[in-house]
Amino acid sequence: MASLPFGKLQPHRPRTFVPEQMEVREWSQLERLFNALETRLQRCCSADELERWLMDWSELNAVLDEEGARRYIAMTCNTEDAEAEKAYLDFVEEIEPKAKPRQFELARSYVNHSHRKGLSRWRYEVFDRDTEAQVKLFRPENVPLETEDARLSQQYQKLTGSLTVTFDGKEQTLIQMGRYLEETDRTRREEAWGLIARRRLAEKDNFEALFDQMVSLRHRIALNAGFDDYRAYMFRKLNRFEYTPGDCERFHAAVERQVMPALRELHEQRRAQLGLDTLRPWDLAVDPLGREPLRPFVQVEDLVARTAAILGKVDPELAADFVRMRELGLLDLENRKGKAPGGYQSTLAEARLPFIFMNAVGLQGDVETILHEAGHAFHALATQNENLHAYRNPPIEICEVASMSMELLGNEHLEEFYSEADANRARKRHLESIIEVLAWIALVDAFQHWVYTHPEHGRSDRARAWTDLFKRFSGLVDWSGYEEEEACLWHRQLHIFTHPFYYIEYGIAQLGALQVWANSREDKRRALEQYKAALSMGGSRPLPELFSAAGCRFDFSEQALGPVMRFARRELQKLSSA
Repeated sequence: MASLPFGKLQPHRPRTFVPEQMEVREWSQLERLFNALETRLQRCCSADELERWLMDWSELNAVLDEEGARRYIAMTCNTEDAEAEKAYLDFVEEIEPKAKPRQFELARSYVNHSHRKGLSRWRYEVFDRDTEAQVKLFRPENVPLETEDARLSQQYQKLTGSLTVTFDGKEQTLIQMGRYLEETDRTRREEAWGLIARRRLAEKDNFEALFDQMVSLRHRIALNAGFDDYRAYMFRKLNRFEYTPGDCERFHAAVERQVMPALRELHEQRRAQLGLDTLRPWDLAVDPLGREPLRPFVQVEDLVARTAAILGKVDPELAADFVRMRELGLLDLENRKGKAPGGYQSTLAEARLPFIFMNAVGLQGDVETILHEAGHAFHALATQNENLHAYRNPPIEICEVASMSMELLGNEHLEEFYSEADANRARKRHLESIIEVLAWIALVDAFQHWVYTHPEHGRSDRARAWTDLFKRFSGLVDWSGYEEEEACLWHRQLHIFTHPFYYIEYGIAQLGALQVWANSREDKRRALEQYKAALSMGGSRPLPELFSAAGCRFDFSEQALGPVMRFARRELQKLSSA
Protein backbone atom coordinates (compact mmCIF):
# COMPACT_ATOMS: atom_id res chain seq x y z
CA MET A 1 0.00 0.00 0.00
CA ALA A 2 1.22 3.50 -0.85
CA SER A 3 2.02 5.81 2.06
CA LEU A 4 -0.80 7.55 3.92
CA PRO A 5 -0.72 10.59 6.24
CA PHE A 6 -1.91 8.28 9.02
CA GLY A 7 -0.79 4.81 9.97
CA LYS A 8 -2.73 1.66 10.77
CA LEU A 9 -5.86 2.44 12.76
CA GLN A 10 -7.64 0.00 15.03
CA PRO A 11 -11.32 -0.84 14.43
CA HIS A 12 -13.65 1.19 16.62
CA ARG A 13 -15.09 -2.08 17.85
CA PRO A 14 -13.38 -5.51 17.68
CA ARG A 15 -14.31 -7.57 14.67
CA THR A 16 -16.69 -10.44 15.32
CA PHE A 17 -17.20 -11.71 11.77
CA VAL A 18 -14.30 -10.59 9.56
CA PRO A 19 -11.04 -12.29 10.66
CA GLU A 20 -9.26 -9.98 13.08
CA GLN A 21 -5.95 -9.73 11.19
CA MET A 22 -7.35 -9.86 7.66
CA GLU A 23 -6.25 -7.08 5.29
CA VAL A 24 -8.03 -6.77 1.97
CA ARG A 25 -5.54 -7.88 -0.65
CA GLU A 26 -7.48 -10.04 -3.09
CA TRP A 27 -11.03 -11.04 -3.92
CA SER A 28 -10.75 -14.61 -2.65
CA GLN A 29 -10.56 -13.33 0.96
CA LEU A 30 -13.83 -11.48 0.55
CA GLU A 31 -15.52 -14.20 -1.46
CA ARG A 32 -15.34 -16.58 1.49
CA LEU A 33 -17.02 -13.98 3.70
CA PHE A 34 -19.79 -13.32 1.20
CA ASN A 35 -20.36 -17.08 0.90
CA ALA A 36 -20.61 -17.38 4.68
CA LEU A 37 -23.12 -14.53 4.88
CA GLU A 38 -25.23 -16.05 2.11
CA THR A 39 -25.35 -19.45 3.82
CA ARG A 40 -26.18 -17.96 7.22
CA LEU A 41 -28.96 -15.78 5.84
CA GLN A 42 -30.72 -18.85 4.47
CA ARG A 43 -30.60 -20.40 7.94
CA CYS A 44 -31.85 -17.37 9.92
CA CYS A 45 -34.87 -18.63 11.85
CA SER A 46 -35.87 -15.52 13.79
CA ALA A 47 -35.81 -11.74 13.69
CA ASP A 48 -33.07 -11.77 16.35
CA GLU A 49 -30.87 -13.99 14.18
CA LEU A 50 -31.57 -11.79 11.18
CA GLU A 51 -30.55 -8.70 13.13
CA ARG A 52 -27.27 -10.34 14.22
CA TRP A 53 -26.68 -11.25 10.58
CA LEU A 54 -27.26 -7.61 9.61
CA MET A 55 -24.55 -6.50 12.03
CA ASP A 56 -22.07 -8.94 10.45
CA TRP A 57 -22.97 -7.75 6.96
CA SER A 58 -22.50 -4.21 8.23
CA GLU A 59 -19.06 -5.11 9.60
CA LEU A 60 -17.98 -6.49 6.23
CA ASN A 61 -19.29 -3.37 4.49
CA ALA A 62 -17.26 -1.18 6.84
CA VAL A 63 -14.08 -3.15 6.10
CA LEU A 64 -14.67 -2.80 2.35
CA ASP A 65 -15.59 0.87 2.67
CA GLU A 66 -12.45 1.69 4.64
CA GLU A 67 -10.21 -0.17 2.22
CA GLY A 68 -11.62 1.82 -0.68
CA ALA A 69 -11.30 5.07 1.27
CA ARG A 70 -7.65 4.38 2.19
CA ARG A 71 -6.74 3.72 -1.42
CA TYR A 72 -8.65 6.80 -2.63
CA ILE A 73 -6.95 9.00 -0.02
CA ALA A 74 -3.50 7.72 -1.01
CA MET A 75 -4.25 8.34 -4.70
CA THR A 76 -5.57 11.89 -4.19
CA CYS A 77 -2.76 12.86 -1.83
CA ASN A 78 -0.30 12.14 -4.64
CA THR A 79 -1.75 11.61 -8.12
CA GLU A 80 1.81 11.09 -9.40
CA ASP A 81 2.38 8.04 -7.18
CA ALA A 82 2.13 5.08 -9.56
CA GLU A 83 1.78 2.59 -6.70
CA ALA A 84 -1.13 4.53 -5.17
CA GLU A 85 -2.82 4.85 -8.55
CA LYS A 86 -2.46 1.11 -9.21
CA ALA A 87 -3.81 0.18 -5.76
CA TYR A 88 -6.84 2.42 -6.22
CA LEU A 89 -7.56 1.15 -9.74
CA ASP A 90 -7.13 -2.45 -8.58
CA PHE A 91 -9.84 -1.85 -6.01
CA VAL A 92 -12.11 -0.15 -8.54
CA GLU A 93 -11.48 -2.64 -11.35
CA GLU A 94 -10.94 -5.93 -9.52
CA ILE A 95 -12.64 -5.89 -6.12
CA GLU A 96 -15.68 -3.61 -6.52
CA PRO A 97 -17.00 -5.29 -9.71
CA LYS A 98 -16.98 -8.66 -7.95
CA ALA A 99 -18.43 -7.30 -4.71
CA LYS A 100 -21.38 -5.48 -6.31
CA PRO A 101 -23.30 -8.55 -7.55
CA ARG A 102 -22.68 -10.32 -4.24
CA GLN A 103 -23.96 -7.26 -2.36
CA PHE A 104 -27.03 -7.28 -4.58
CA GLU A 105 -27.74 -10.95 -3.86
CA LEU A 106 -27.46 -10.36 -0.12
CA ALA A 107 -29.67 -7.27 -0.32
CA ARG A 108 -32.30 -9.09 -2.39
CA SER A 109 -32.32 -12.07 -0.04
CA TYR A 110 -32.64 -9.74 2.95
CA VAL A 111 -35.52 -7.80 1.37
CA ASN A 112 -37.37 -11.07 0.68
CA HIS A 113 -36.54 -12.71 4.02
CA SER A 114 -39.55 -14.01 5.92
CA HIS A 115 -38.34 -12.60 9.25
CA ARG A 116 -37.65 -9.05 8.05
CA LYS A 117 -41.13 -7.99 9.12
CA GLY A 118 -40.22 -8.99 12.66
CA LEU A 119 -37.54 -6.30 12.90
CA SER A 120 -38.31 -2.94 14.48
CA ARG A 121 -40.08 -0.92 11.80
CA TRP A 122 -38.95 2.39 13.32
CA ARG A 123 -35.32 1.25 13.56
CA TYR A 124 -35.06 -0.18 10.03
CA GLU A 125 -37.55 1.96 8.13
CA VAL A 126 -34.93 4.01 6.28
CA PHE A 127 -32.54 1.09 5.77
CA ASP A 128 -35.29 -1.08 4.30
CA ARG A 129 -36.55 1.71 2.05
CA ASP A 130 -33.05 2.37 0.68
CA THR A 131 -32.18 -1.32 0.32
CA GLU A 132 -35.38 -2.07 -1.58
CA ALA A 133 -34.67 0.82 -3.94
CA GLN A 134 -31.13 -0.34 -4.63
CA VAL A 135 -32.28 -3.93 -5.26
CA LYS A 136 -34.71 -2.67 -7.88
CA LEU A 137 -31.95 -0.57 -9.45
CA PHE A 138 -29.20 -3.18 -9.75
CA ARG A 139 -28.29 -4.63 -13.15
CA PRO A 140 -25.27 -6.96 -13.57
CA GLU A 141 -24.51 -5.47 -16.98
CA ASN A 142 -23.97 -2.08 -15.34
CA VAL A 143 -21.11 -3.25 -13.14
CA PRO A 144 -18.39 -2.99 -15.84
CA LEU A 145 -19.84 0.34 -16.99
CA GLU A 146 -19.66 1.74 -13.44
CA THR A 147 -16.09 0.46 -13.17
CA GLU A 148 -15.13 2.30 -16.34
CA ASP A 149 -16.89 5.45 -15.07
CA ALA A 150 -14.83 5.29 -11.86
CA ARG A 151 -11.65 4.87 -13.90
CA LEU A 152 -12.50 7.94 -16.00
CA SER A 153 -13.18 9.92 -12.82
CA GLN A 154 -9.72 9.00 -11.55
CA GLN A 155 -8.24 10.20 -14.85
CA TYR A 156 -9.98 13.56 -14.39
CA GLN A 157 -8.45 13.86 -10.91
CA LYS A 158 -5.03 12.97 -12.25
CA LEU A 159 -5.30 15.50 -15.08
CA THR A 160 -6.44 18.39 -12.89
CA GLY A 161 -3.85 17.57 -10.23
CA SER A 162 -1.07 17.85 -12.82
CA LEU A 163 -1.88 21.37 -14.07
CA THR A 164 0.74 24.03 -13.28
CA VAL A 165 1.92 27.36 -14.71
CA THR A 166 5.08 29.42 -14.33
CA PHE A 167 4.48 32.75 -12.59
CA ASP A 168 6.83 34.93 -10.58
CA GLY A 169 9.64 32.77 -11.91
CA LYS A 170 8.43 29.53 -10.35
CA GLU A 171 6.18 26.63 -11.17
CA GLN A 172 2.86 26.89 -9.32
CA THR A 173 -0.34 24.87 -9.18
CA LEU A 174 -3.56 26.51 -10.32
CA ILE A 175 -4.74 26.49 -6.72
CA GLN A 176 -1.60 28.35 -5.62
CA MET A 177 -2.31 30.91 -8.35
CA GLY A 178 -5.55 31.81 -6.61
CA ARG A 179 -3.71 34.13 -4.21
CA TYR A 180 -2.70 36.44 -7.07
CA LEU A 181 -6.34 37.05 -7.96
CA GLU A 182 -6.68 38.87 -4.63
CA GLU A 183 -3.87 41.37 -5.33
CA THR A 184 -4.70 45.03 -5.77
CA ASP A 185 -2.61 45.41 -8.94
CA ARG A 186 -5.21 44.86 -11.68
CA THR A 187 -2.68 44.20 -14.46
CA ARG A 188 -1.07 41.49 -12.36
CA ARG A 189 -4.46 39.94 -11.58
CA GLU A 190 -5.34 39.85 -15.24
CA GLU A 191 -2.02 38.22 -16.08
CA ALA A 192 -2.51 35.55 -13.41
CA TRP A 193 -6.11 34.91 -14.44
CA GLY A 194 -5.10 34.63 -18.08
CA LEU A 195 -2.39 32.08 -17.30
CA ILE A 196 -4.85 29.92 -15.34
CA ALA A 197 -7.51 30.14 -18.05
CA ARG A 198 -5.10 29.35 -20.88
CA ARG A 199 -3.67 26.38 -19.00
CA ARG A 200 -7.14 24.93 -18.59
CA LEU A 201 -7.97 25.65 -22.23
CA ALA A 202 -4.84 23.79 -23.30
CA GLU A 203 -6.50 20.67 -21.86
CA LYS A 204 -9.91 21.43 -23.36
CA ASP A 205 -9.96 18.41 -25.67
CA ASN A 206 -8.89 16.10 -22.85
CA PHE A 207 -11.62 17.38 -20.52
CA GLU A 208 -14.23 17.17 -23.25
CA ALA A 209 -13.17 13.68 -24.35
CA LEU A 210 -13.36 12.40 -20.78
CA PHE A 211 -16.81 13.88 -20.34
CA ASP A 212 -18.08 12.55 -23.68
CA GLN A 213 -17.19 9.06 -22.51
CA MET A 214 -18.80 9.65 -19.10
CA VAL A 215 -22.09 10.87 -20.58
CA SER A 216 -22.26 7.92 -22.96
CA LEU A 217 -21.52 5.41 -20.20
CA ARG A 218 -24.00 6.97 -17.80
CA HIS A 219 -26.79 7.01 -20.37
CA ARG A 220 -26.23 3.31 -21.06
CA ILE A 221 -26.36 2.61 -17.33
CA ALA A 222 -29.74 4.38 -17.11
CA LEU A 223 -31.20 2.53 -20.10
CA ASN A 224 -30.01 -0.81 -18.74
CA ALA A 225 -31.81 -0.07 -15.47
CA GLY A 226 -35.06 0.74 -17.27
CA PHE A 227 -34.95 4.54 -17.09
CA ASP A 228 -35.41 7.00 -19.93
CA ASP A 229 -32.38 9.04 -18.92
CA TYR A 230 -29.57 9.26 -16.39
CA ARG A 231 -31.27 12.03 -14.42
CA ALA A 232 -34.20 9.77 -13.55
CA TYR A 233 -31.78 6.95 -12.73
CA MET A 234 -29.63 9.10 -10.41
CA PHE A 235 -32.58 10.50 -8.49
CA ARG A 236 -33.41 6.93 -7.52
CA LYS A 237 -29.78 5.89 -6.96
CA LEU A 238 -29.25 8.87 -4.64
CA ASN A 239 -32.41 7.91 -2.70
CA ARG A 240 -34.06 11.25 -3.38
CA PHE A 241 -37.43 10.24 -1.97
CA GLU A 242 -38.29 13.70 -0.65
CA TYR A 243 -37.87 15.74 -3.84
CA THR A 244 -38.03 15.49 -7.62
CA PRO A 245 -36.31 16.94 -10.72
CA GLY A 246 -39.24 19.35 -10.90
CA ASP A 247 -38.45 20.63 -7.39
CA CYS A 248 -34.87 21.27 -8.52
CA GLU A 249 -36.03 23.18 -11.57
CA ARG A 250 -38.27 25.29 -9.34
CA PHE A 251 -35.23 25.95 -7.15
CA HIS A 252 -33.33 27.20 -10.23
CA ALA A 253 -36.20 29.60 -10.98
CA ALA A 254 -36.35 30.69 -7.32
CA VAL A 255 -32.63 31.48 -7.35
CA GLU A 256 -33.18 33.55 -10.48
CA ARG A 257 -35.87 35.58 -8.71
CA GLN A 258 -34.53 35.75 -5.14
CA VAL A 259 -30.73 35.46 -5.41
CA MET A 260 -29.79 37.02 -8.74
CA PRO A 261 -31.01 40.54 -7.80
CA ALA A 262 -28.77 40.38 -4.72
CA LEU A 263 -25.83 39.11 -6.78
CA ARG A 264 -26.24 41.86 -9.40
CA GLU A 265 -26.41 44.39 -6.58
CA LEU A 266 -23.14 43.06 -5.13
CA HIS A 267 -21.49 43.16 -8.56
CA GLU A 268 -22.62 46.72 -9.21
CA GLN A 269 -21.37 47.79 -5.80
CA ARG A 270 -18.01 46.10 -6.48
CA ARG A 271 -17.71 47.73 -9.90
CA ALA A 272 -18.38 51.18 -8.46
CA GLN A 273 -15.99 50.71 -5.53
CA LEU A 274 -13.21 49.57 -7.88
CA GLY A 275 -13.90 52.55 -10.14
CA LEU A 276 -14.33 50.38 -13.25
CA ASP A 277 -16.49 50.74 -16.32
CA THR A 278 -17.13 47.01 -16.36
CA LEU A 279 -16.40 44.14 -14.00
CA ARG A 280 -14.14 41.49 -15.47
CA PRO A 281 -13.48 37.88 -14.33
CA TRP A 282 -10.20 38.87 -12.64
CA ASP A 283 -11.96 41.52 -10.51
CA LEU A 284 -14.03 39.17 -8.36
CA ALA A 285 -11.58 38.15 -5.62
CA VAL A 286 -9.77 41.44 -4.95
CA ASP A 287 -10.92 43.63 -2.06
CA PRO A 288 -13.15 46.30 -3.68
CA LEU A 289 -11.87 49.00 -1.32
CA GLY A 290 -8.26 48.44 -2.34
CA ARG A 291 -7.14 46.87 0.92
CA GLU A 292 -4.39 44.28 0.85
CA PRO A 293 -5.57 40.67 0.68
CA LEU A 294 -6.44 38.90 3.89
CA ARG A 295 -3.66 36.49 4.76
CA PRO A 296 -4.89 34.48 7.75
CA PHE A 297 -1.83 32.25 8.06
CA VAL A 298 1.49 31.38 6.46
CA GLN A 299 2.18 27.91 7.85
CA VAL A 300 -0.42 25.16 7.86
CA GLU A 301 0.41 24.55 11.52
CA ASP A 302 -1.00 28.02 12.26
CA LEU A 303 -4.18 27.18 10.37
CA VAL A 304 -4.64 24.07 12.50
CA ALA A 305 -3.86 25.74 15.83
CA ARG A 306 -6.11 28.76 15.23
CA THR A 307 -8.94 26.60 13.91
CA ALA A 308 -8.72 24.55 17.09
CA ALA A 309 -9.00 27.79 19.08
CA ILE A 310 -12.10 28.83 17.11
CA LEU A 311 -13.69 25.43 17.70
CA GLY A 312 -12.90 25.73 21.39
CA LYS A 313 -15.11 28.83 21.49
CA VAL A 314 -17.89 27.11 19.54
CA ASP A 315 -17.81 23.93 21.65
CA PRO A 316 -14.94 22.42 23.72
CA GLU A 317 -15.95 18.85 22.83
CA LEU A 318 -15.72 19.56 19.12
CA ALA A 319 -12.35 21.25 19.61
CA ALA A 320 -11.05 18.18 21.44
CA ASP A 321 -12.20 15.97 18.55
CA PHE A 322 -10.33 18.19 16.08
CA VAL A 323 -7.12 18.12 18.14
CA ARG A 324 -7.33 14.33 18.30
CA MET A 325 -7.60 14.18 14.51
CA ARG A 326 -4.40 16.19 14.26
CA GLU A 327 -2.64 13.87 16.70
CA LEU A 328 -3.71 10.81 14.71
CA GLY A 329 -2.44 12.25 11.41
CA LEU A 330 -5.94 12.58 9.99
CA LEU A 331 -5.28 15.97 8.35
CA ASP A 332 -3.56 16.55 4.98
CA LEU A 333 -4.07 20.24 4.35
CA GLU A 334 -1.29 21.89 2.35
CA ASN A 335 -1.37 22.28 -1.44
CA ARG A 336 1.43 20.71 -3.49
CA LYS A 337 2.11 19.62 -7.02
CA GLY A 338 0.50 16.30 -7.86
CA LYS A 339 -2.16 16.59 -5.18
CA ALA A 340 -5.72 16.23 -6.43
CA PRO A 341 -7.76 19.47 -6.38
CA GLY A 342 -10.44 20.46 -3.92
CA GLY A 343 -11.18 19.43 -0.39
CA TYR A 344 -13.10 16.56 1.15
CA GLN A 345 -13.71 14.64 4.34
CA SER A 346 -13.57 10.87 4.05
CA THR A 347 -14.65 8.53 6.82
CA LEU A 348 -12.55 5.48 7.61
CA ALA A 349 -15.58 3.31 8.17
CA GLU A 350 -14.13 0.58 10.36
CA ALA A 351 -12.06 2.87 12.58
CA ARG A 352 -15.05 5.25 12.49
CA LEU A 353 -12.67 8.18 12.19
CA PRO A 354 -12.72 11.10 9.73
CA PHE A 355 -9.89 12.25 7.47
CA ILE A 356 -9.69 15.81 6.09
CA PHE A 357 -8.05 16.57 2.75
CA MET A 358 -7.64 20.08 1.34
CA ASN A 359 -5.29 22.38 -0.58
CA ALA A 360 -4.40 25.27 1.73
CA VAL A 361 -2.32 28.13 0.30
CA GLY A 362 -2.87 30.87 2.91
CA LEU A 363 -6.22 32.35 1.85
CA GLN A 364 -9.36 33.15 3.82
CA GLY A 365 -11.07 30.49 1.71
CA ASP A 366 -8.82 27.94 3.40
CA VAL A 367 -10.23 28.92 6.78
CA GLU A 368 -13.75 28.42 5.46
CA THR A 369 -12.76 25.08 3.92
CA ILE A 370 -11.27 23.66 7.09
CA LEU A 371 -14.30 24.71 9.13
CA HIS A 372 -16.52 23.15 6.46
CA GLU A 373 -14.65 19.84 6.42
CA ALA A 374 -14.47 19.87 10.23
CA GLY A 375 -18.27 19.97 10.25
CA HIS A 376 -18.28 16.80 8.16
CA ALA A 377 -15.72 15.25 10.50
CA PHE A 378 -17.87 16.02 13.55
CA HIS A 379 -20.76 14.31 11.77
CA ALA A 380 -18.66 11.16 11.35
CA LEU A 381 -17.54 11.24 14.98
CA ALA A 382 -21.10 11.82 16.24
CA THR A 383 -22.19 8.52 14.68
CA GLN A 384 -19.35 6.39 16.08
CA ASN A 385 -21.71 4.41 18.30
CA GLU A 386 -24.09 3.60 15.43
CA ASN A 387 -23.42 -0.03 14.53
CA LEU A 388 -25.35 -0.15 11.28
CA HIS A 389 -22.83 0.94 8.65
CA ALA A 390 -25.51 2.34 6.36
CA TYR A 391 -26.66 4.79 9.04
CA ARG A 392 -23.11 6.11 9.45
CA ASN A 393 -23.48 7.42 5.88
CA PRO A 394 -26.18 10.10 6.18
CA PRO A 395 -27.85 11.69 3.13
CA ILE A 396 -25.67 14.36 1.55
CA GLU A 397 -28.28 17.05 2.16
CA ILE A 398 -27.91 16.79 5.95
CA CYS A 399 -24.15 16.16 5.67
CA GLU A 400 -23.79 19.57 4.09
CA VAL A 401 -25.90 21.19 6.81
CA ALA A 402 -23.28 19.84 9.25
CA SER A 403 -20.43 21.42 7.30
CA MET A 404 -22.00 24.72 6.23
CA SER A 405 -23.38 25.39 9.71
CA MET A 406 -19.88 24.97 11.12
CA GLU A 407 -18.58 27.59 8.68
CA LEU A 408 -21.13 30.09 9.96
CA LEU A 409 -20.77 29.18 13.64
CA GLY A 410 -16.98 29.25 13.40
CA ASN A 411 -16.98 32.57 11.57
CA GLU A 412 -18.28 34.18 14.75
CA HIS A 413 -14.74 33.80 16.15
CA LEU A 414 -12.47 34.80 13.25
CA GLU A 415 -10.60 37.14 15.58
CA GLU A 416 -8.36 34.11 16.17
CA PHE A 417 -6.94 34.93 12.74
CA TYR A 418 -7.57 38.67 12.39
CA SER A 419 -8.19 42.01 14.00
CA GLU A 420 -11.87 42.77 14.63
CA ALA A 421 -12.03 44.91 11.48
CA ASP A 422 -10.50 42.22 9.29
CA ALA A 423 -12.67 39.54 10.93
CA ASN A 424 -15.76 41.56 9.96
CA ARG A 425 -14.34 41.95 6.49
CA ALA A 426 -13.90 38.16 6.22
CA ARG A 427 -17.41 37.54 7.57
CA LYS A 428 -18.87 39.96 5.03
CA ARG A 429 -16.99 38.29 2.20
CA HIS A 430 -18.24 34.90 3.36
CA LEU A 431 -21.88 36.03 3.26
CA GLU A 432 -21.31 37.51 -0.18
CA SER A 433 -19.84 34.18 -1.28
CA ILE A 434 -22.99 32.38 -0.07
CA ILE A 435 -25.03 34.53 -2.45
CA GLU A 436 -22.54 33.81 -5.22
CA VAL A 437 -22.47 30.08 -4.56
CA LEU A 438 -26.27 29.75 -4.55
CA ALA A 439 -26.21 31.13 -8.10
CA TRP A 440 -23.36 28.76 -9.04
CA ILE A 441 -25.22 25.78 -7.51
CA ALA A 442 -28.31 26.55 -9.59
CA LEU A 443 -26.11 26.89 -12.68
CA VAL A 444 -24.21 23.62 -12.16
CA ASP A 445 -27.36 21.68 -11.28
CA ALA A 446 -29.34 23.09 -14.22
CA PHE A 447 -26.44 22.24 -16.55
CA GLN A 448 -26.42 18.63 -15.38
CA HIS A 449 -30.19 18.39 -15.87
CA TRP A 450 -29.71 19.56 -19.46
CA VAL A 451 -26.72 17.29 -20.17
CA TYR A 452 -28.39 14.07 -19.08
CA THR A 453 -31.82 14.78 -20.56
CA HIS A 454 -30.10 15.49 -23.91
CA PRO A 455 -27.73 12.48 -24.04
CA GLU A 456 -27.18 12.67 -27.80
CA HIS A 457 -25.82 16.22 -27.67
CA GLY A 458 -22.50 17.23 -29.21
CA ARG A 459 -19.76 19.38 -27.75
CA SER A 460 -20.98 22.56 -29.44
CA ASP A 461 -24.53 21.91 -28.14
CA ARG A 462 -23.12 21.47 -24.65
CA ALA A 463 -21.14 24.70 -24.87
CA ARG A 464 -24.25 26.62 -25.98
CA ALA A 465 -26.32 25.10 -23.19
CA TRP A 466 -23.71 26.11 -20.61
CA THR A 467 -23.40 29.62 -22.04
CA ASP A 468 -27.18 30.14 -22.05
CA LEU A 469 -27.45 29.00 -18.44
CA PHE A 470 -24.40 31.06 -17.49
CA LYS A 471 -26.19 34.19 -18.68
CA ARG A 472 -29.03 33.40 -16.25
CA PHE A 473 -26.78 32.92 -13.25
CA SER A 474 -23.58 34.95 -13.73
CA GLY A 475 -24.54 38.47 -12.64
CA LEU A 476 -22.85 41.53 -14.18
CA VAL A 477 -19.39 40.19 -15.09
CA ASP A 478 -18.19 41.10 -18.61
CA TRP A 479 -16.67 38.07 -20.41
CA SER A 480 -16.27 39.71 -23.83
CA GLY A 481 -13.11 38.52 -25.55
CA TYR A 482 -13.09 35.39 -23.37
CA GLU A 483 -16.08 33.55 -24.79
CA GLU A 484 -14.21 30.26 -25.12
CA GLU A 485 -13.03 30.46 -21.50
CA GLU A 486 -16.62 31.16 -20.44
CA ALA A 487 -17.95 28.18 -22.41
CA CYS A 488 -15.40 25.88 -20.76
CA LEU A 489 -15.73 27.20 -17.21
CA TRP A 490 -17.54 24.06 -16.10
CA HIS A 491 -14.36 22.02 -16.64
CA ARG A 492 -13.12 23.21 -13.26
CA GLN A 493 -16.12 21.79 -11.35
CA LEU A 494 -15.04 18.39 -10.06
CA HIS A 495 -18.57 17.26 -9.18
CA ILE A 496 -19.76 17.45 -12.79
CA PHE A 497 -17.15 14.86 -13.72
CA THR A 498 -16.76 12.65 -10.66
CA HIS A 499 -20.03 12.95 -8.70
CA PRO A 500 -22.88 13.49 -11.20
CA PHE A 501 -25.94 15.23 -9.77
CA TYR A 502 -24.22 15.75 -6.43
CA TYR A 503 -24.51 19.53 -6.19
CA ILE A 504 -28.09 20.61 -5.51
CA GLU A 505 -27.46 19.26 -2.00
CA TYR A 506 -25.25 22.27 -1.33
CA GLY A 507 -28.15 24.61 -2.08
CA ILE A 508 -30.62 22.67 0.07
CA ALA A 509 -28.11 22.50 2.90
CA GLN A 510 -27.11 26.16 2.64
CA LEU A 511 -30.68 27.16 3.42
CA GLY A 512 -30.66 24.77 6.39
CA ALA A 513 -27.31 26.07 7.64
CA LEU A 514 -28.47 29.67 7.48
CA GLN A 515 -31.45 28.66 9.63
CA VAL A 516 -29.12 26.97 12.15
CA TRP A 517 -27.05 30.15 12.27
CA ALA A 518 -30.14 32.34 12.66
CA ASN A 519 -31.22 30.09 15.56
CA SER A 520 -27.81 30.55 17.18
CA ARG A 521 -28.34 34.32 17.13
CA GLU A 522 -31.39 33.76 19.32
CA ASP A 523 -30.00 31.00 21.59
CA LYS A 524 -26.46 29.76 20.96
CA ARG A 525 -26.60 26.88 23.42
CA ARG A 526 -29.90 25.47 22.14
CA ALA A 527 -28.85 25.83 18.48
CA LEU A 528 -25.64 23.92 19.15
CA GLU A 529 -27.51 21.21 21.07
CA GLN A 530 -29.90 20.78 18.15
CA TYR A 531 -27.00 20.72 15.70
CA LYS A 532 -25.18 17.98 17.62
CA ALA A 533 -28.38 16.00 18.15
CA ALA A 534 -29.06 15.96 14.42
CA LEU A 535 -25.49 14.84 13.70
CA SER A 536 -25.77 11.94 16.17
CA MET A 537 -28.78 10.58 14.26
CA GLY A 538 -26.64 9.90 11.19
CA GLY A 539 -28.88 8.63 8.42
CA SER A 540 -31.26 6.72 10.66
CA ARG A 541 -34.34 8.85 9.92
CA PRO A 542 -35.87 10.49 6.80
CA LEU A 543 -34.46 13.85 5.73
CA PRO A 544 -37.31 16.05 7.06
CA GLU A 545 -36.80 14.56 10.54
CA LEU A 546 -33.03 15.10 10.41
CA PHE A 547 -33.49 18.73 9.39
CA SER A 548 -36.11 19.23 12.09
CA ALA A 549 -33.75 17.83 14.72
CA ALA A 550 -31.18 20.45 13.61
CA GLY A 551 -33.78 23.18 14.16
CA CYS A 552 -34.49 23.89 10.49
CA ARG A 553 -36.94 22.98 7.73
CA PHE A 554 -36.28 20.66 4.82
CA ASP A 555 -37.49 23.14 2.22
CA PHE A 556 -35.76 24.77 -0.72
CA SER A 557 -38.79 26.27 -2.40
CA GLU A 558 -39.06 29.98 -3.11
CA GLN A 559 -41.16 30.30 0.06
CA ALA A 560 -38.16 29.12 2.07
CA LEU A 561 -35.47 30.83 -0.01
CA GLY A 562 -37.04 34.30 0.25
CA PRO A 563 -36.92 34.69 4.08
CA VAL A 564 -33.44 33.14 4.31
CA MET A 565 -32.13 35.55 1.68
CA ARG A 566 -33.65 38.50 3.53
CA PHE A 567 -31.91 37.35 6.72
CA ALA A 568 -28.57 37.02 4.91
CA ARG A 569 -28.90 40.47 3.35
CA ARG A 570 -29.73 42.03 6.73
CA GLU A 571 -26.61 40.46 8.21
CA LEU A 572 -24.59 41.75 5.26
CA GLN A 573 -25.90 45.24 5.88
CA LYS A 574 -24.87 45.07 9.55
CA LEU A 575 -21.35 44.04 8.56
CA SER A 576 -21.17 46.81 5.96
CA SER A 577 -22.15 49.33 8.62
CA ALA A 578 -19.57 47.90 11.02
